[in-house]
Amino acid sequence: MQKTIIKNAHVISPSVDLEGATIVIEGKKIKSVGKKAVVAKPGDIVVDVKGQYVMPGFIDVHTHGANTYDFCDADPKAIFELAKGKLEEGVTSFLPTTLTVSNEELKVAAKNAKAYAEAGMPYSKVPGIHLEGPFINVKCCGAQNPAYVRKPSVKEVKEIAKIYPVKAISYAPETEGGAKFAKDMLKMGVVPSCGHTGAKLADLMPAYKNGLRHMTHFCNQMTPLHHREIGMVGAGFLIEDLNTEVICDKIHLCPDMLKLIFTRRSLAHIQMITDSLRCSHCKDGYAFTMGGLEVKLEKGEARLVKGGNLAGSTLWMGMGLKNVHDVTGIPLKDLVRTTSWNQAIELGCGDTLGKVEKGFTADLVVINPKSWKPSAVFVDGSQRI
Repeated sequence: MQKTIIKNAHVISPSVDLEGATIVIEGKKIKSVGKKAVVAKPGDIVVDVKGQYVMPGFIDVHTHGANTYDFCDADPKAIFELAKGKLEEGVTSFLPTTLTVSNEELKVAAKNAKAYAEAGMPYSKVPGIHLEGPFINVKCCGAQNPAYVRKPSVKEVKEIAKIYPVKAISYAPETEGGAKFAKDMLKMGVVPSCGHTGAKLADLMPAYKNGLRHMTHFCNQMTPLHHREIGMVGAGFLIEDLNTEVICDKIHLCPDMLKLIFTRRSLAHIQMITDSLRCSHCKDGYAFTMGGLEVKLEKGEARLVKGGNLAGSTLWMGMGLKNVHDVTGIPLKDLVRTTSWNQAIELGCGDTLGKVEKGFTADLVVINPKSWKPSAVFVDGSQRI
């Protein structure tokens, strides 16, 4: 069995901050993590990371595109390019996320994800897909196309899931049948999430009682906090066990809001996401369409040409982690769980992913502490970057 030794590592893992560490990988698993030096034998691979951070590989549960490609593109190459871009960002597992588009387009996206899996997932791993819509509130579309909004349909989700597993779905719980829909999704092994919603707290509670515990891009395209109706933003602060996605680019949420979220909510229920679009990895001036809507990237912000709504981000997960660390001062060993372990727990693999620890899968990212960009990425124990 192939052995890889990572030496001179500054390990950052949930509740762990260990400098001068050595990580031993055998096959796909981490065999040991510690300060004790390990003597390499002939045939062993030795990687000297020279004091850089070694963290659990990032898990991005909400990302649409990168490298000029979107998951909803009909081109089968799109998922490969998205996965390649995610790997470059240090993301070792992700849920490619759809737009509010036609049923046929959703099925094509699922077929492309299946083809990527059948090709051996050569870049980042794709355990399933995230349906963002189409069962949203037409008044809270944001950058989603209202022409494709429709009522929740368990049948439609099942049809897509037969092609490739659906792991999460963002929908508006106040829609007709929204409470029961949450229960139906959980029975299917799908994480129901409230997003693009105009719900009041009272609208959320029936779905919450049926098991809904997730909020899509917290604060964005949901009812704001008001002193007479706390809305979904208020619910996110009031109900501790709601797993809230947060886009940490300091654009979708200002630094003060990031500080409020990360210092007032339980870190066990925050999940950093990128919500990245096809313009991620692109330069300013790049223009494209998203679900039939025109979008342009200017000053690092992707906005609809008509109306100016934010359409998503160009964020890399590592930079999001840096942003929150800078804004809050919270130790990295505490923040890092929001980049991977929390996501793994909700997806049912928290005992194998999300930690740099003996027995865990060796999905790792080596982060340069000066640039906050990955200098190496390991997936299933194999160095892919």
